[in-house]
Amino acid sequence: MLIVTTSSLEGRRISKYIGLVSGEAILGANIFKDFFAGIRDIVGGRSAAYEQELRKAKDIAIREMSDEAQRLGANAVIGVDLDFEEISPGQGTMLMVSASGTAVVID
Repeated sequence: MLIVTTSSLEGRRISKYIGLVSGEAILGANIFKDFFAGIRDIVGGRSAAYEQELRKAKDIAIREMSDEAQRLGANAVIGVDLDFEEISPGQGTMLMVSASGTAVVID
């Protein structure tokens, strides 16, 4: 499955537009956020563990989007957009990563 952020594929012809596909991943961020926010306040810098969790969520969202496209008969997804959102459903904060794009068939 070819997945790109562009709306066209140089050197490839799109023979069929299938439609919008998406994938989402939600992870609880409060544990990481609270713990690592304290560490960052003391030492500064980036949180490798937090970044790793975000990467994992991004990979899950892209995989779900790709799986949906494949079920619909596509062999590529173009115009992919990734969104990272913080949601607070009550007690804790959660992070949502969503991936969306257009499923297509390319020659």
